[in-house]
Amino acid sequence: MRILFTGGSGKAGRHATAYLRDQGHRVTNLDWIVSDVPGITTLKVDLTDAGQVFNACQAYAGIDELEPGTGVPRYDAIVHFAAIPAILHRPDNETYRINTLSTYNVLDAATRLGIPKVIFASSETTYGICFADGEKTPDYLPVDEEHPTVPQDSYAMSKVVNEVTARSFQARSGIDIYGLRINNVIEPHEYAELFPDFLDQPAMRQRNIFAYIDARDLGQMVDCCLKTDGLGYEVFNVANNDLSVGLTNAQVIERFYPNVPLRREMGEFETFYSNDKARRLVGFAPTYSWRDALPSADREG
Repeated sequence: MRILFTGGSGKAGRHATAYLRDQGHRVTNLDWIVSDVPGITTLKVDLTDAGQVFNACQAYAGIDELEPGTGVPRYDAIVHFAAIPAILHRPDNETYRINTLSTYNVLDAATRLGIPKVIFASSETTYGICFADGEKTPDYLPVDEEHPTVPQDSYAMSKVVNEVTARSFQARSGIDIYGLRINNVIEPHEYAELFPDFLDQPAMRQRNIFAYIDARDLGQMVDCCLKTDGLGYEVFNVANNDLSVGLTNAQVIERFYPNVPLRREMGEFETFYSNDKARRLVGFAPTYSWRDALPSADREG
């Protein structure tokens, strides 16, 4: 497929674009920073400028596309990951403005230009737990896509708005638009750097609902969505299958969630950030785990 990928130079985007490249897709990266991933070309674009977005969506992906003499090929899909990635990077109003306006522009261009699929990055923060003022627990466990999304912060607010915007564009156009509520992204080298502390201090993971997503498995999820047509508008939690701490579910519940209702029985180490819908509807099958990445001595420590 010929794919336009926004934010491909970021933490999640670098791994997702590499995964898509390895699946044989042609990927053009729209970003402020040139990607250092081999085989990924970058077009520098300000996504808050609608004119630049519309132009980029109708541009050649490389000199080789001039050879047939048949004009600019159409992109098969847009994957929209570009965003201010969290609170405290920019003033709150700028985070909100950039994230919502860029998403509107991407969706507007895609639907007007006949690009048949958009996959966009939403966030775990939409559930209102990650950046809450003080401690907030889920309404129930495991957290699925039906859980209320009432956050307090500008970043998560922008993601909720983007989901509403995406639903409206899908209703207007009928194309497939899938939102990914991505949990805390972990790169391969971060297992050794971060997880020993997570095992020693499991409370560090409470704001992430004790979940995570390996950056490589996130790439797989994007590819699963590219290969799955006809769902219309959907949102998916994206997380690995297991907890990001060494405790069992029962131990986490006893320590952190004693008063949170449990909606179903769960596996001993099953994630509280349910990925059931993604596995069922698009065939998502995460393969990486911190348990395989860390030496046994570190896991036990």
